[in-house]
Amino acid sequence: MSESRTQDLSDSSAEARKPVRSGKSSATIYDIAKLAGVNPSTVSRALSKPGRVSAKTQKLIEDAAAQLEYRVNPFARALPTGRTNTLALIVADITNPTFFGIIRGAESTATARDYTLMLAESAESADTELTAARRMLTTVDGLILASPRMDDARIRELAQEKPVVVINRQVDGVPSVVPDVNKGIGEAVRNLAANGHRKVAYVAGPLQSWMTTRRWEGVKAACEWSHLECVQLPSHKPTVDGGRQVARDVVASGATAVMTYNDLLAIGLMQELQAAGVQVPDRISIVGFDDIFGADFTTPALTTIRSPMTACGTEAATLLLEVLHGAEEVSPALQVETELVLRGSSGRLLAADHPA
Repeated sequence: MSESRTQDLSDSSAEARKPVRSGKSSATIYDIAKLAGVNPSTVSRALSKPGRVSAKTQKLIEDAAAQLEYRVNPFARALPTGRTNTLALIVADITNPTFFGIIRGAESTATARDYTLMLAESAESADTELTAARRMLTTVDGLILASPRMDDARIRELAQEKPVVVINRQVDGVPSVVPDVNKGIGEAVRNLAANGHRKVAYVAGPLQSWMTTRRWEGVKAACEWSHLECVQLPSHKPTVDGGRQVARDVVASGATAVMTYNDLLAIGLMQELQAAGVQVPDRISIVGFDDIFGADFTTPALTTIRSPMTACGTEAATLLLEVLHGAEEVSPALQVETELVLRGSSGRLLAADHPA
Protein backbone atom coordinates (compact mmCIF):
# COMPACT_ATOMS: atom_id res chain seq x y z
CA MET A 1 0.00 0.00 0.00
CA SER A 2 1.41 3.41 -0.95
CA GLU A 3 2.44 5.96 1.69
CA SER A 4 -0.21 8.45 0.51
CA ARG A 5 -2.92 5.81 0.71
CA THR A 6 -1.84 4.89 4.25
CA GLN A 7 -1.93 8.56 5.28
CA ASP A 8 -5.47 8.96 3.83
CA LEU A 9 -6.70 5.98 5.85
CA SER A 10 -5.04 7.34 9.00
CA ASP A 11 -6.70 10.73 8.52
CA SER A 12 -10.08 9.11 7.93
CA SER A 13 -9.73 7.02 11.06
CA ALA A 14 -8.82 10.05 13.14
CA GLU A 15 -11.79 11.96 11.74
CA ALA A 16 -14.13 9.10 12.64
CA ARG A 17 -12.93 9.24 16.24
CA LYS A 18 -13.87 12.91 16.65
CA PRO A 19 -17.03 13.46 18.75
CA VAL A 20 -20.11 14.15 16.70
CA ARG A 21 -21.94 17.37 17.71
CA SER A 22 -25.65 17.50 17.13
CA GLY A 23 -27.16 20.81 16.12
CA LYS A 24 -25.40 24.16 15.96
CA SER A 25 -23.68 26.00 18.78
CA SER A 26 -25.63 28.68 20.59
CA ALA A 27 -24.67 32.22 19.73
CA THR A 28 -22.84 34.27 22.38
CA ILE A 29 -22.50 37.98 23.05
CA TYR A 30 -19.06 37.74 21.40
CA ASP A 31 -20.65 36.52 18.17
CA ILE A 32 -23.13 39.39 18.31
CA ALA A 33 -20.33 41.90 19.01
CA LYS A 34 -18.35 40.65 16.02
CA LEU A 35 -21.34 40.87 13.68
CA ALA A 36 -22.47 44.28 14.94
CA GLY A 37 -18.96 45.71 15.08
CA VAL A 38 -19.06 46.69 18.76
CA ASN A 39 -17.44 45.58 22.02
CA PRO A 40 -18.88 42.60 23.93
CA SER A 41 -19.44 44.85 26.96
CA THR A 42 -21.66 47.07 24.81
CA VAL A 43 -23.70 44.02 23.79
CA SER A 44 -24.07 43.01 27.43
CA ARG A 45 -25.36 46.46 28.41
CA ALA A 46 -27.78 46.60 25.48
CA LEU A 47 -29.29 43.18 26.17
CA SER A 48 -29.47 43.37 29.96
CA LYS A 49 -30.60 46.99 30.36
CA PRO A 50 -31.89 48.58 27.13
CA GLY A 51 -31.46 52.36 27.13
CA ARG A 52 -27.84 52.35 28.29
CA VAL A 53 -26.60 52.57 24.69
CA SER A 54 -27.64 54.78 21.79
CA ALA A 55 -30.74 53.89 19.80
CA LYS A 56 -28.59 53.27 16.70
CA THR A 57 -26.26 50.88 18.53
CA GLN A 58 -29.21 49.17 20.22
CA LYS A 59 -30.76 48.52 16.80
CA LEU A 60 -27.48 47.12 15.42
CA ILE A 61 -27.16 44.74 18.36
CA GLU A 62 -30.81 43.62 18.26
CA ASP A 63 -30.58 42.95 14.51
CA ALA A 64 -27.38 40.95 14.97
CA ALA A 65 -28.91 38.96 17.84
CA ALA A 66 -31.99 38.17 15.74
CA GLN A 67 -29.83 37.11 12.78
CA LEU A 68 -27.84 34.76 15.02
CA GLU A 69 -31.01 33.50 16.76
CA TYR A 70 -29.51 34.49 20.10
CA ARG A 71 -31.39 33.40 23.23
CA VAL A 72 -30.74 34.84 26.68
CA ASN A 73 -29.46 32.25 29.15
CA PRO A 74 -31.43 32.96 32.36
CA PHE A 75 -28.77 31.33 34.52
CA ALA A 76 -26.01 33.43 32.99
CA ARG A 77 -28.18 36.51 33.48
CA ALA A 78 -28.60 35.53 37.13
CA LEU A 79 -24.87 35.80 37.85
CA PRO A 80 -24.80 39.61 38.30
CA THR A 81 -28.42 40.01 39.46
CA GLY A 82 -29.11 36.86 41.48
CA ARG A 83 -32.42 36.50 39.58
CA THR A 84 -33.43 34.00 36.89
CA ASN A 85 -36.96 35.33 36.30
CA THR A 86 -38.13 31.79 36.94
CA LEU A 87 -40.76 30.54 39.41
CA ALA A 88 -41.43 26.96 40.50
CA LEU A 89 -44.76 25.28 41.19
CA ILE A 90 -45.04 21.87 42.87
CA VAL A 91 -48.44 20.15 42.87
CA ALA A 92 -49.49 17.06 44.81
CA ASP A 93 -50.77 15.12 41.78
CA ILE A 94 -50.29 16.36 38.23
CA THR A 95 -52.97 13.96 36.92
CA ASN A 96 -55.65 15.45 39.19
CA PRO A 97 -57.75 18.02 37.29
CA THR A 98 -58.05 20.01 40.53
CA PHE A 99 -54.59 21.41 39.81
CA PHE A 100 -55.21 22.36 36.17
CA GLY A 101 -56.68 25.73 37.13
CA ILE A 102 -53.88 26.42 39.62
CA ILE A 103 -51.26 25.74 36.94
CA ARG A 104 -53.09 27.90 34.39
CA GLY A 105 -53.53 30.82 36.78
CA ALA A 106 -49.94 30.76 38.01
CA GLU A 107 -48.50 30.38 34.50
CA SER A 108 -50.50 33.21 32.97
CA THR A 109 -49.57 35.54 35.83
CA ALA A 110 -45.88 34.62 35.58
CA THR A 111 -45.85 35.10 31.81
CA ALA A 112 -47.49 38.52 32.09
CA ARG A 113 -44.60 39.60 34.34
CA ASP A 114 -41.91 38.12 32.05
CA TYR A 115 -41.30 35.09 34.28
CA THR A 116 -41.11 31.42 33.34
CA LEU A 117 -42.93 28.81 35.42
CA MET A 118 -41.30 25.43 36.14
CA LEU A 119 -43.60 22.57 37.18
CA ALA A 120 -43.07 19.45 39.31
CA GLU A 121 -45.26 17.05 41.30
CA SER A 122 -44.87 15.28 44.62
CA ALA A 123 -47.08 12.27 43.76
CA GLU A 124 -48.65 12.73 47.23
CA SER A 125 -45.24 12.12 48.86
CA ALA A 126 -43.73 14.53 51.38
CA ASP A 127 -40.22 13.17 50.71
CA THR A 128 -40.55 13.54 46.94
CA GLU A 129 -41.93 17.04 47.44
CA LEU A 130 -38.99 18.10 49.61
CA THR A 131 -36.45 16.68 47.16
CA ALA A 132 -38.06 18.49 44.23
CA ALA A 133 -38.27 21.74 46.17
CA ARG A 134 -34.61 21.68 47.18
CA ARG A 135 -33.49 20.99 43.62
CA MET A 136 -35.67 23.70 42.13
CA LEU A 137 -34.75 26.36 44.69
CA THR A 138 -31.18 26.38 43.36
CA THR A 139 -32.36 27.72 39.99
CA VAL A 140 -35.59 29.67 40.63
CA ASP A 141 -36.44 32.95 42.34
CA GLY A 142 -39.41 31.64 44.32
CA LEU A 143 -41.63 28.62 44.94
CA ILE A 144 -45.38 27.90 45.04
CA LEU A 145 -46.50 24.75 46.86
CA ALA A 146 -50.01 23.58 45.90
CA SER A 147 -51.55 21.27 48.53
CA PRO A 148 -48.13 20.50 50.06
CA ARG A 149 -47.66 17.24 51.96
CA MET A 150 -44.59 18.34 53.94
CA ASP A 151 -44.96 19.37 57.56
CA ASP A 152 -44.94 23.04 58.57
CA ALA A 153 -41.33 22.98 59.80
CA ARG A 154 -40.01 21.80 56.42
CA ILE A 155 -41.99 24.46 54.58
CA ARG A 156 -40.67 27.19 56.87
CA GLU A 157 -37.11 25.93 56.28
CA LEU A 158 -37.60 26.28 52.52
CA ALA A 159 -39.03 29.76 53.01
CA GLN A 160 -35.78 30.76 54.73
CA GLU A 161 -33.91 30.03 51.47
CA LYS A 162 -36.23 31.62 48.90
CA PRO A 163 -39.72 33.20 48.98
CA VAL A 164 -42.47 30.57 49.25
CA VAL A 165 -46.27 30.78 48.89
CA VAL A 166 -48.60 27.88 49.71
CA ILE A 167 -52.04 27.02 48.28
CA ASN A 168 -54.67 24.97 50.15
CA ARG A 169 -52.62 25.23 53.32
CA GLN A 170 -51.83 27.70 56.10
CA VAL A 171 -48.33 27.80 57.59
CA ASP A 172 -47.34 30.41 60.18
CA GLY A 173 -44.94 32.92 58.67
CA VAL A 174 -45.53 31.81 55.05
CA PRO A 175 -47.98 33.64 52.71
CA SER A 176 -50.91 31.46 51.64
CA VAL A 177 -53.98 31.32 49.42
CA VAL A 178 -56.79 29.19 50.87
CA PRO A 179 -60.37 28.59 49.72
CA ASP A 180 -62.90 29.42 52.45
CA VAL A 181 -64.58 26.01 52.54
CA ASN A 182 -67.20 26.92 55.14
CA LYS A 183 -69.41 28.91 52.79
CA GLY A 184 -69.75 26.17 50.18
CA ILE A 185 -70.06 23.40 52.76
CA GLY A 186 -72.76 25.30 54.64
CA GLU A 187 -74.77 25.73 51.44
CA ALA A 188 -74.44 22.02 50.64
CA VAL A 189 -75.45 20.77 54.09
CA ARG A 190 -78.47 23.09 54.28
CA ASN A 191 -79.58 21.83 50.87
CA LEU A 192 -79.23 18.20 51.97
CA ALA A 193 -81.22 18.88 55.15
CA ALA A 194 -83.96 20.56 53.14
CA ASN A 195 -84.16 17.44 50.95
CA GLY A 196 -84.87 15.13 53.87
CA HIS A 197 -81.39 13.78 54.68
CA ARG A 198 -80.55 13.15 58.32
CA LYS A 199 -77.10 11.54 58.16
CA VAL A 200 -74.10 12.69 56.12
CA ALA A 201 -70.87 10.76 55.50
CA TYR A 202 -67.65 12.63 54.68
CA VAL A 203 -65.12 10.64 52.64
CA ALA A 204 -61.73 12.00 53.70
CA GLY A 205 -58.62 12.72 51.67
CA PRO A 206 -54.97 11.79 52.38
CA LEU A 207 -53.93 11.72 56.04
CA GLN A 208 -51.18 14.27 55.37
CA SER A 209 -53.61 16.70 53.71
CA TRP A 210 -54.20 19.89 55.70
CA MET A 211 -57.29 20.66 53.63
CA THR A 212 -59.10 17.39 54.33
CA THR A 213 -59.06 18.27 58.04
CA ARG A 214 -60.47 21.74 57.35
CA ARG A 215 -63.25 20.26 55.20
CA TRP A 216 -64.18 17.68 57.82
CA GLU A 217 -64.33 20.40 60.47
CA GLY A 218 -66.57 22.41 58.14
CA VAL A 219 -68.87 19.43 57.56
CA LYS A 220 -69.15 18.73 61.30
CA ALA A 221 -69.97 22.35 62.12
CA ALA A 222 -72.55 22.65 59.32
CA CYS A 223 -74.23 19.35 60.26
CA GLU A 224 -74.41 20.36 63.91
CA TRP A 225 -76.05 23.65 62.92
CA SER A 226 -78.60 21.82 60.75
CA HIS A 227 -79.14 19.04 63.35
CA LEU A 228 -77.75 16.30 61.11
CA GLU A 229 -75.67 13.32 62.14
CA CYS A 230 -72.29 13.02 60.39
CA VAL A 231 -69.52 10.45 60.15
CA GLN A 232 -66.05 10.50 58.59
CA LEU A 233 -64.88 7.60 56.39
CA PRO A 234 -61.24 7.11 55.30
CA SER A 235 -60.34 6.61 51.65
CA HIS A 236 -57.49 4.57 50.19
CA LYS A 237 -56.41 7.39 47.87
CA PRO A 238 -58.02 10.59 46.52
CA THR A 239 -58.79 9.16 43.08
CA VAL A 240 -61.65 7.61 41.13
CA ASP A 241 -60.44 4.17 42.18
CA GLY A 242 -60.34 5.33 45.80
CA GLY A 243 -63.97 6.38 45.47
CA ARG A 244 -64.95 2.96 44.17
CA GLN A 245 -63.21 1.25 47.07
CA VAL A 246 -65.05 3.24 49.74
CA ALA A 247 -68.55 2.47 48.35
CA ARG A 248 -69.19 -0.50 50.67
CA ASP A 249 -68.25 1.59 53.71
CA VAL A 250 -70.63 4.34 52.59
CA VAL A 251 -73.56 1.92 52.34
CA ALA A 252 -72.66 0.28 55.66
CA SER A 253 -72.56 3.68 57.40
CA GLY A 254 -76.29 4.20 56.86
CA ALA A 255 -75.71 7.72 55.52
CA THR A 256 -78.10 8.87 52.80
CA ALA A 257 -75.86 11.74 51.69
CA VAL A 258 -72.12 11.75 51.04
CA MET A 259 -69.67 14.63 50.77
CA THR A 260 -66.23 13.75 49.46
CA TYR A 261 -62.79 15.32 49.79
CA ASN A 262 -62.67 15.88 46.03
CA ASP A 263 -64.61 15.27 42.83
CA LEU A 264 -62.55 12.25 41.78
CA LEU A 265 -63.63 10.35 44.88
CA ALA A 266 -67.24 11.39 44.25
CA ILE A 267 -67.13 10.18 40.64
CA GLY A 268 -65.66 6.79 41.59
CA LEU A 269 -68.19 6.39 44.41
CA MET A 270 -71.07 7.18 42.08
CA GLN A 271 -69.85 4.66 39.51
CA GLU A 272 -69.54 1.87 42.08
CA LEU A 273 -72.91 2.56 43.71
CA GLN A 274 -74.66 2.59 40.34
CA ALA A 275 -72.95 -0.66 39.35
CA ALA A 276 -74.36 -2.20 42.56
CA GLY A 277 -77.87 -0.99 41.77
CA VAL A 278 -77.92 1.88 44.26
CA GLN A 279 -79.78 4.79 42.70
CA VAL A 280 -78.16 8.23 42.81
CA PRO A 281 -79.63 10.50 44.07
CA ASP A 282 -82.86 8.66 45.00
CA ARG A 283 -81.21 6.51 47.66
CA ILE A 284 -77.88 8.25 48.19
CA SER A 285 -77.00 11.84 47.28
CA ILE A 286 -73.38 12.67 46.43
CA VAL A 287 -71.61 16.02 46.68
CA GLY A 288 -68.04 16.42 45.46
CA PHE A 289 -65.51 19.18 45.99
CA ASP A 290 -63.62 21.49 43.58
CA ASP A 291 -65.84 21.38 40.44
CA ILE A 292 -63.11 19.97 38.23
CA PHE A 293 -63.29 19.77 34.46
CA GLY A 294 -65.59 16.84 33.68
CA ALA A 295 -67.63 17.04 36.89
CA ASP A 296 -70.73 17.63 34.76
CA PHE A 297 -69.91 14.76 32.36
CA THR A 298 -71.22 12.08 34.73
CA THR A 299 -74.78 10.71 34.73
CA PRO A 300 -76.26 12.27 36.71
CA ALA A 301 -74.03 15.35 36.62
CA LEU A 302 -72.09 15.83 39.84
CA THR A 303 -73.22 18.30 42.47
CA THR A 304 -70.05 19.86 43.88
CA ILE A 305 -68.58 22.69 45.91
CA ARG A 306 -66.66 24.90 43.54
CA SER A 307 -63.21 26.08 44.56
CA PRO A 308 -61.85 28.87 42.32
CA MET A 309 -58.57 27.13 41.56
CA THR A 310 -57.53 29.41 38.70
CA ALA A 311 -57.92 32.35 41.05
CA CYS A 312 -55.81 30.49 43.63
CA GLY A 313 -52.99 30.07 41.11
CA THR A 314 -53.25 33.69 40.02
CA GLU A 315 -53.26 35.06 43.55
CA ALA A 316 -50.39 32.80 44.67
CA ALA A 317 -48.17 33.88 41.78
CA THR A 318 -49.10 37.52 42.40
CA LEU A 319 -48.21 37.20 46.10
CA LEU A 320 -44.89 35.57 45.25
CA LEU A 321 -43.99 38.30 42.75
CA GLU A 322 -44.91 40.98 45.27
CA VAL A 323 -42.49 39.44 47.78
CA LEU A 324 -39.77 39.16 45.14
CA HIS A 325 -40.16 42.80 44.16
CA GLY A 326 -39.99 44.07 47.71
CA ALA A 327 -43.61 44.88 48.53
CA GLU A 328 -43.82 46.39 52.01
CA GLU A 329 -47.10 44.67 52.87
CA VAL A 330 -48.10 41.21 51.66
CA SER A 331 -51.27 39.46 52.79
CA PRO A 332 -50.22 36.56 55.08
CA ALA A 333 -53.38 34.53 54.34
CA LEU A 334 -55.61 35.32 51.37
CA GLN A 335 -58.99 33.58 51.25
CA VAL A 336 -61.14 32.93 48.18
CA GLU A 337 -64.79 31.93 48.39
CA THR A 338 -66.32 28.56 47.57
CA GLU A 339 -69.89 27.98 46.37
CA LEU A 340 -72.32 25.11 45.90
CA VAL A 341 -73.00 24.05 42.32
CA LEU A 342 -76.26 22.07 42.26
CA ARG A 343 -76.53 19.31 39.67
CA GLY A 344 -78.24 15.94 39.45
CA SER A 345 -76.25 13.77 41.89
CA SER A 346 -77.96 15.26 44.95
CA GLY A 347 -81.65 15.70 45.64
CA ARG A 348 -84.67 14.68 47.69
CA LEU A 349 -84.42 11.42 49.59
CA LEU A 350 -87.13 8.94 48.63
CA ALA A 351 -89.20 8.33 51.77
CA ALA A 352 -90.09 4.80 50.60
CA ASP A 353 -86.48 3.70 50.88
CA HIS A 354 -85.44 5.71 53.91
CA PRO A 355 -88.33 6.76 56.13
CA ALA A 356 -87.71 9.91 58.09
